[in-house]
Amino acid sequence: MSNYHIKNLEEYYQVYRKSVRDPENFWEEVAEEHFVWRKRWNKVLEWDFTKPEVKWFEGAQLNITENCIDRHLPTRGNKTAIIFEPNDPKEEAQHITYRELHERVCQMANVLRDKGIQKGDRVCIYLPMIPELAVAVLACARIGAIHSVVFAGFSATALATRINDSDCKMVITSDGSYRGAKTIDLKGIVDDALESCDCVTTVLVAKRIQSEIFMKEGRDHWLQPLLDNAYKDFTAEVMNAEDPLFILYTSGSTGMPKGMVHTTGGYMVYTAYSFKNVFQYREHDVYWCTADIGWITGHSYIVYGPLANGATTVMFEGVPSYPDFGRFWEIVEKHKVNQFYTAPTAIRALAKENLTFVEKYDLSSLKVLGTVGEPINEEAWHWYDDVIGKGQTPIVDTWWQTETGGIMISPIPFATPTIPTFATLPLPGIQPCLMDENGQEIKGRPANGRLCVKFPWPSMARTIWGNHQRYKDTYFSAFENMYFTGDGALRDNTGYYRITGRVDDVIIVSGHNLGTAPIEDAINEHPAVAESAIVGFPHDIKGNALYGYVILKETGEERNHDNLRKEINQLITEKIGPIAKLDKIQFTSGLPKTRSGKIMRRILRKIAHKDTSSLGDTSTLLNPEVVEEIMENAL
Repeated sequence: MSNYHIKNLEEYYQVYRKSVRDPENFWEEVAEEHFVWRKRWNKVLEWDFTKPEVKWFEGAQLNITENCIDRHLPTRGNKTAIIFEPNDPKEEAQHITYRELHERVCQMANVLRDKGIQKGDRVCIYLPMIPELAVAVLACARIGAIHSVVFAGFSATALATRINDSDCKMVITSDGSYRGAKTIDLKGIVDDALESCDCVTTVLVAKRIQSEIFMKEGRDHWLQPLLDNAYKDFTAEVMNAEDPLFILYTSGSTGMPKGMVHTTGGYMVYTAYSFKNVFQYREHDVYWCTADIGWITGHSYIVYGPLANGATTVMFEGVPSYPDFGRFWEIVEKHKVNQFYTAPTAIRALAKENLTFVEKYDLSSLKVLGTVGEPINEEAWHWYDDVIGKGQTPIVDTWWQTETGGIMISPIPFATPTIPTFATLPLPGIQPCLMDENGQEIKGRPANGRLCVKFPWPSMARTIWGNHQRYKDTYFSAFENMYFTGDGALRDNTGYYRITGRVDDVIIVSGHNLGTAPIEDAINEHPAVAESAIVGFPHDIKGNALYGYVILKETGEERNHDNLRKEINQLITEKIGPIAKLDKIQFTSGLPKTRSGKIMRRILRKIAHKDTSSLGDTSTLLNPEVVEEIMENAL
């Protein structure tokens, strides 16, 4: 029986039991049989959640790109590794073979080395979804530099924060990007960001939209001429299993984004293993994840997981609505996609449109459908199942996080019977549990509590860059000897898990985790604003949208509220990015506060949800009368 490829429910339970009974032996077998190592480990696992410290495959040496590219060359050299599907369907798709990918990654690695990048240096990548993005990520890994990819929809301020936090020496960007019918001036955003970053000495610029841009003498270089002159081979740097592979920033509920550090060996083993099982990938399949490589989903399930399995992975530059709402399905037909992985937000948006956008395309190649980013609601699940899967294609509703590195709870297609809205069962090696308010594990079923994980898994983040104490405080202090996910969950009688949402001040909008504090900070910078509070409310497409309660300063003059709303959203766009804009902004004279000055978000949330039947006891508030006013003027 192979641990590596589970085919039915009975086998899942056998493998799962084995993985929990003897985790070290289980992961050792997976690591030994499916990867190439320069040197074997001395110890499979050493861990202590009180510190918290976790080390997998200690003493082992490898380079992840040899596992993602080089080892496939003898047998899969001419196989397509990456299909690049451009924003404009009139532009030809590119098929990059494993051999071509090897050459391109080596050339890029030589360019980085020539520009002074060495093992351990941080490189910020701020690129659209073009092949250079995947190539840059792999080139950093090949020379042992730590990549920090920043989603190319973030503002200059957000970009600068991330560059400075990890002290990046280089930024790789492009003249601009296409997004549907729009173009975005990425290089201009980088220039603005770098005004407050002293650490960056080099900027490499890919050409994409052929726009006229400013190039700073000595710092900025066009990428293509450097690649054209670069040697097509590069000996991969030997890395220790626990060397950092990348930093990826995720929103915290307070202030600074958290730079999650993922290391090399364990991350490789787990992303490859989870990819193979959750998507049931077979040798000649074409797999497509619609995410952006700027998010963890793109790191793990566009680049590393698929390539480690020698898969063909699709990279899509565009948006689901351009040139029309049939774009996803046109691509599925064109490339005969077998596994399709997208976000509930996209599904909800497409489900609103006319069915003709789906019906004109042949989707018979699809074997597995997946969702990621947030739990999928029942209505969207049924549309996806009926209209896209024709009732024949299993849906994997995957739960995981930037911090976990890989999918943690998910059905295995053709093995796990699915129930809409349930992520179902943990993958082998994952030991979830539910905890009550008193820090006790809830053993029985059904149960409802806070979702924790009680044993390490190979792809977990090891720390927050430059701030291990914050890592400990955020993930390991709520419950003793447990990783706390920040999510609530329920478990039914069969042991299936359903994620019920964040328990902290993080709101999931269109699959993006948005901390409320940084958005409130941005709003409060407006000269007319005294204070603000953000909550989420249900939204048909995004899942959640943002509702802002804003107190204005006494300016003595009546401000135009519509203009103010525009200015506030403009500020948010500049500080964080357009993904964090508020759908509703209500101006109010006060916010409900406890006597210690804490804003009662629970009440604000209920008002935003239009659920004011049970606000609880408001008489203990410092200012109970303000609740009436907010309810009367609610949007």
